[in-house]
Amino acid sequence: MNFMNRTNPIGFFDSGVGGLTVVKSFMQFMPNENIVYFGDTARVPYGSKSNETVIEYTLQAANFLLRKNIKLLVVACNTASSVALNDLRKFLTIPVIGMIEPGAKYALSESKNKRIGVIGTRATINNKAYSNELKKQNPKVKVFEKACPLFVPLAEEGWIDHKATELIAKEYLTELKENKIDSLILGCTHYPILANVIQKAVGKSVKLIDSGTPAARLVEDYLNGRGLRNQSVHHGVAEFYVSDVPTKFKEIAEKFLGKKLTHIHKVELEELTNE
Repeated sequence: MNFMNRTNPIGFFDSGVGGLTVVKSFMQFMPNENIVYFGDTARVPYGSKSNETVIEYTLQAANFLLRKNIKLLVVACNTASSVALNDLRKFLTIPVIGMIEPGAKYALSESKNKRIGVIGTRATINNKAYSNELKKQNPKVKVFEKACPLFVPLAEEGWIDHKATELIAKEYLTELKENKIDSLILGCTHYPILANVIQKAVGKSVKLIDSGTPAARLVEDYLNGRGLRNQSVHHGVAEFYVSDVPTKFKEIAEKFLGKKLTHIHKVELEELTNE
């Protein structure tokens, strides 16, 4: 890849706003990289959909981002990472990085008693994406999983400190706490948005594992190792695309990222499905 390609953006894809947790980590490590983000807010959540539908939607999103001349794709969605990563890697000629492998590796490095909890969408939990990867990396680990489907709409709605969110978190997470986990993988990129509520429900002694941070580090290592880092001394440009309700996306995204966003565009579903 030549020097000019270094300035090409990195593509991020999620079913909604959750992937912004990965973008936030990434911006801290590599502020000079250009970013193109696509959130499929018209069809969120992915976790309740069939594997076939998730693969179809993910390939459509990847195809859209390819037209933005991205140099690398980050699947900032655990559901898509657990279901569609192999299909993406067959389809794309650029590198694809998902959430599962770096998240599992980081959790194992942080856990002392190797009793690790995993929360995620129904699709991620039913596919045993994290438990399989954790046991692949360490066969002796004990994994306790729980699907928490209501967390995604709560995060999308911006109910970060709402009483209802606290009650739902307690209902979901009490059994994991009782299993004496010392680490909890937030196996959906929406969940770090609710980190304070989740931490309160499981207790301060449990380490929350955000897959976005190790995934962002993996992207950094990949770019450095292949000479693809953007050499600009200026902050990169971040463009955001959504398939529905950009005003709501803007409100939540700005609240979470802590800064104003100007480049937000709506993508019509026909533009995704007619390729």
